[in-house]
Amino acid sequence: MVGATELQERAAHAVPAEYVTRIGPWWLRHAPGCSWWIGSVLPHMPHTPHSDASLTSRAELDGLISAAEAYTAERGIPTLMQMTPGAVSPELDAILEARGYERQASVSLQTATTSQVLALAPTGSLRARLDEEPTREWFEAWHGIVGGDPDPQWRLLRRVEERGAYVSVELGGETVAVGRAVAESGWAGVFNMATRPEARGKGAAGAVLAALAGWAAANDVPRMYLQAEHENETAMRLYGRLGFSELVPFYFRVLEK
Repeated sequence: MVGATELQERAAHAVPAEYVTRIGPWWLRHAPGCSWWIGSVLPHMPHTPHSDASLTSRAELDGLISAAEAYTAERGIPTLMQMTPGAVSPELDAILEARGYERQASVSLQTATTSQVLALAPTGSLRARLDEEPTREWFEAWHGIVGGDPDPQWRLLRRVEERGAYVSVELGGETVAVGRAVAESGWAGVFNMATRPEARGKGAAGAVLAALAGWAAANDVPRMYLQAEHENETAMRLYGRLGFSELVPFYFRVLEK
């Protein structure tokens, strides 16, 4: 059974940082101009068949933390650790807290079977368009909802190497909701879900997820995963209605420069 470590690393492939350095099992990432969490460190334990959390000594952890802090200091950015229980050493949280790292954000890593999502997805008259490459039309619709610097966000999409699906849903002749999925090794990760405010509560986001699940099923991808902030109650309710359930909650530890 795929665990949290493998899913988080699939997510890192689906939302690739511009710069990635591997030090042992840790991923040091930098994503200028993109969402803050894309540049977080993945401080993962080894996940080979014979790996064991107890094999990571305190000295090894201290060395990895210092390497991560040097990496971020060179780039003038905060050190941001993604803390997923089961993926990181049990001692790491207390060590980071003692070093002054603050705990921030609370995120839910959720999973569902593709068939479950399809069975529960709403059926309606909303029109969904699906492309297997990022188009400027899809990107402009997404960027129009979420904002930010468009150039690094577009470059991020062009870095994705795995198979993908880009869905947009129309209402009244206008694109009102978008989302994308990336397939890797039997799992489809859902990302970039966004709905225009005036279309919320009208089934647009559900139609996006239904189209993404249909694409996953057509490509023999049996399971799906996504990440949502716990405080986003609307999204959490939607995902629950479509069969997603929490695999593990995770959070971030941040050391400001």
